[in-house]
Amino acid sequence: MIAFSVWVSLRLGFGSVWSIMIAVSSLGQSENLVALKEIRLEHEEGAPCTAIREVSLLKNLKHANIVTLHDIIHTERSLTLVFEYLDSDLKQYLDNCGNLMSMNNVKIFMFQLLRGLSYCHKRKILHRDLKPQNLLINDKGELKLADFGLARAKSVPTKTYSNEVVTLWYRPPEVLLGTTEYSTPIDMWGVGCILFEMATGRPMFPGSTVKEELHLVFRLLGTPTEESWPGISNNDEFRSYMFPQYRPQQLINHVPRLDTEGIDMLTALLLYDTRARNSAEASLRHPYFLSLGEDIHSLADTSSVFSLREIQLQKDPGHRSSVFQPPGTMQ
Repeated sequence: MIAFSVWVSLRLGFGSVWSIMIAVSSLGQSENLVALKEIRLEHEEGAPCTAIREVSLLKNLKHANIVTLHDIIHTERSLTLVFEYLDSDLKQYLDNCGNLMSMNNVKIFMFQLLRGLSYCHKRKILHRDLKPQNLLINDKGELKLADFGLARAKSVPTKTYSNEVVTLWYRPPEVLLGTTEYSTPIDMWGVGCILFEMATGRPMFPGSTVKEELHLVFRLLGTPTEESWPGISNNDEFRSYMFPQYRPQQLINHVPRLDTEGIDMLTALLLYDTRARNSAEASLRHPYFLSLGEDIHSLADTSSVFSLREIQLQKDPGHRSSVFQPPGTMQ
């Protein structure tokens, strides 16, 4: 258990509270920042015991690329989750570098994302809400997955605990079209969208409604057929939209800064057929990451990729002097 002392800041959501405070460990005198997320347990949000069981799963995740859940404090009306504190997230990072990232940094962040996700997927835990705001980054450049959806729930939520509407931008087409039978491939589509966003500085499919989201996807990747998506012609929702028959466009024309291997990996993440969509584990071994060296694949789960001397972030082309820049980065 952690004993708390000085408040640092407080940020309120609609139905949840995010707080940041200095925590003093009961085992020692060292001071550390932690982030507190309070989940208010309303009657319509289901039995508190279900939420506690699902959140408790996250306490068992010990990985360098997953935010550490230190503790869970349960009262009748709320759950308070005590997380490690990180300075920034990928959305802020992109904003701060003028949406122009070094392609070296794109690769290192992408590897860290896949590394954390692979660890979860091996334990049959889905994230279910991947987006840049849920990828936290500390002052060393370590990227960590945060804000998991309830791990074993049988649906993808339309709202978070804080009653905030979940964005559609990173949601795969099978979920947009109403599937309830899904597994790890639902996260992999979001990984592809995030790779595109890091490489271009703009979201890949910024739709505001389900129909608009699907339309943006089909216009770029082609309207699905039985060949590209077996069984799609039997989907009533898909047929009801009556989308035009778009042909797939060349991705390289939309992500010119991504190299051939990067385009190949992006393509494999954005396949309609979930059985063919690349897994996190397979993606880690993709030739796109060859330049990071072989040692990166033998790191212990709790070791940072930056424990390898050859892994270093570079100065982003859009970097401004006032923005976050990890120590030791190239100038």
